[in-house]
Amino acid sequence: MDDTTAFLDTAFWISAGAILSLLVMSAFFSGSETALTAASRGKLRSQADKGSRGAQRALVITEDNERLIGSVLLGNNLVNILATSLATALFTRLFGDSGVALATLAMTVLVLIFAEVLPKTYAITNAEAAAARVSGPIAVIITVFSPVVSAVRVLVRMVLRVFGVRTDPEANVLAVREEIAGALHLGHSEGVVEKEDRDRILGALDLGDRTVEEIMLHRSRIEMINAEDAPEEILAQCLDSNHTRLPVYKDDPENIIGVVHAKDLLRSIHRLTVGAGQTYEAALQEFSLADVAMKPYFVPETTTLDEQMRQFLRMRSHFALVVDEYGALQGLITLEDILEEIVGEITDEFDPAADSQVRKADDGQFLVDGAMTIRDLNRAMEWALPDDEANTVAGLVIHEAQSIPTTGQVFSFHGFRFEVVSRKDNRITRLKIRPL
Repeated sequence: MDDTTAFLDTAFWISAGAILSLLVMSAFFSGSETALTAASRGKLRSQADKGSRGAQRALVITEDNERLIGSVLLGNNLVNILATSLATALFTRLFGDSGVALATLAMTVLVLIFAEVLPKTYAITNAEAAAARVSGPIAVIITVFSPVVSAVRVLVRMVLRVFGVRTDPEANVLAVREEIAGALHLGHSEGVVEKEDRDRILGALDLGDRTVEEIMLHRSRIEMINAEDAPEEILAQCLDSNHTRLPVYKDDPENIIGVVHAKDLLRSIHRLTVGAGQTYEAALQEFSLADVAMKPYFVPETTTLDEQMRQFLRMRSHFALVVDEYGALQGLITLEDILEEIVGEITDEFDPAADSQVRKADDGQFLVDGAMTIRDLNRAMEWALPDDEANTVAGLVIHEAQSIPTTGQVFSFHGFRFEVVSRKDNRITRLKIRPL
């Protein structure tokens, strides 16, 4: 009886205290793992820039997620197994053979509530703050467990290799662009992020993945100046045009010899009239288009929008002609075209008043300009038409039909109904579209 009392007085409380301490350590490991993996590296970077040493340490230890998780799991499993073993021994001495079942039940409840759910819930709701607080002890634990974790990593890779799974230790675990895009879509669906804000940010992110070929003005729609025209005709064309820069061709529209800026043209006429004291008619006789035309700037159609924007800014130019691999003219692109991919359509008082590229018809279908890009249509209507095989809506219909449709033909693909409303030569100019 004295032995039992002594046991309850000493060994019981020592074991209970050890189990409680191990549960606290298990809660620490569980919460630390959740906090460090759930914390936003962007927010941690912002806090680190403001002088937070904990956030800076958290950034360092989360650079190698495999080593971080391995060390935390190793520590967590050690304390959980040790706590369970002590509880089993304690309950067996108190209750005999039934102590094993009682110890299993008691430890399951304690570990689940106090060592898993509770710390992880707190860590999720305060991820960055918790990550900064635990970064110091976790950094020490990673250093201590580093040899064991390294050995485990080698063993794991060997086992995976046996099953044909290859791991890339240099691979970035978090795809930053996909993470930002996913957060924007989620924020928009929850009403936190406006559609316009989402489209602007995604548009900026997409510049590196898109080429000038996708947004250029096609050569069939380029307004050009014929170098052989009379000076008065050239001047009249420039004054009537909605554009400040016009390409100049000689003999063949494919043969671009320069680009005329309206200001340079007016300066030349002003110099010949006011500066030289000549009449307007005499000034036109002396006018030479070659004197005001700038050297044309050609870019390949495969140039990315991000790189082309940098080229425009570096060259202090806003206008480029797009050519294919054989040097043939394909279209033109301006800095404004690239900016419109980010901020949407940019118009001013000189832009012609044109119908919207998308408008709703009386029958509930949507009338769409055939030259409208699929990307712009998706952004405007919140649709998800594929743009892998074609850039424009008309191009998508032609690709799916494997022919040039006639007016009135109807097609159904990708969950939409397409009806050809009008066609000019071999171009589809307008369609009716509705979701099926």
